Amino acid sequence: MPLPSPPRLAIFCKVVDNFGDIGICWRLSRQLAREHGVVVTLWVDDLHSFQRICPQLDTAAPSQQVEGVFVRHWAGQEGVFTPADVADIVIEFFAVDIPPGYIDAMAGCDPKPVWLNLEGLTAEEWVEGCHRLPSMHPRLPLTKHFYFPGFTENTGGLLREGDLPERRRAFDRDASAAFLSGLGVTPAEQAALKVSLFCYQHAPVSALFDAWRDGAAQVACLVPEGVAAKAVEAFLGGPGAAGSAATRGALTVRVLPFVPQPDYDRLLWSCDINFVRGEDSFVRAQWAHKPFVWHIYPQDENLHHKKLRAFLGRYCPDIGSLADFSLRWNGAPDNNENASLAECWMALQGDMALLARRAVHWEKRMLENGDLAASLLDFARSLR
Repeated sequence: MPLPSPPRLAIFCKVVDNFGDIGICWRLSRQLAREHGVVVTLWVDDLHSFQRICPQLDTAAPSQQVEGVFVRHWAGQEGVFTPADVADIVIEFFAVDIPPGYIDAMAGCDPKPVWLNLEGLTAEEWVEGCHRLPSMHPRLPLTKHFYFPGFTENTGGLLREGDLPERRRAFDRDASAAFLSGLGVTPAEQAALKVSLFCYQHAPVSALFDAWRDGAAQVACLVPEGVAAKAVEAFLGGPGAAGSAATRGALTVRVLPFVPQPDYDRLLWSCDINFVRGEDSFVRAQWAHKPFVWHIYPQDENLHHKKLRAFLGRYCPDIGSLADFSLRWNGAPDNNENASLAECWMALQGDMALLARRAVHWEKRMLENGDLAASLLDFARSLR
């Protein structure tokens, strides 16, 4: 039996990486609702993190509708559900445990819902072998399928709205200048090498600040409030509230307010190089047509280093400066382990034009794989 039109879809999201998990689920939810007419319900356990990227969200509301998406506060595993409550497509993001009552209700549906485990993004080769694999429930007549975003045609592709390239192209130099001015970035800072900085707290930010401060090029580092707080406050010599700024040597550090997702895209488009973290900003940087450096979410036994190397192997096998800097930035120096971060930065800066060309070429390659939302829906339809 085919999916009804429009289909109902539920996404269950638990916030682990502050803005990464909800950032992905929120973008996917909006795209499915806007571009595909899907009736989406997004279950989220942490509305406060969600509100940082979606300011119109009411953190006190157990249910609400925002930008065409029904948002439900996922307060716990309790709850009684009936088959009528179950969506046609059920997505658990990153292997979260759906409430048992909801799963029991899924088993009572006829036909059964399409049940997907949407996994995290990785460039590792094994993903292609696990993408779309079925997994039978141990006691209920239900089958779950694994679904992987990825960088090849044998994965689900990357999350991208259909009009994103067009919106980026329309954001010209004047629009960028107006946007940055609205964030308090001065004309002098806009004329410098503009760097957006988004990373986890353990990144060697102070060492990078030292390299920029002592370098020959003027650098304007734009960092959201609360990110790299210790290093930023040490540089500023005081609290790192939004609007704070200081200049030492060739480096100006300016603290920005935490902006909603659409403005974060504009920030990425406006800067010369972007430091991003986790998965959501990592993917957005790949659509920005700008050089970027990835700070990957840390995992036990340094599994994240394998993921980082796998991505670098696909993205820049011939650009050693980016690989060397990225590995050192993530605490995993490899081929050039004796070089300092300052030396790695100098090499990276020297390859900036090459990196800009690579960013454009990479986008063309990724566009050939389609986009995650459309591919996911096609797969769901194939199961019914």
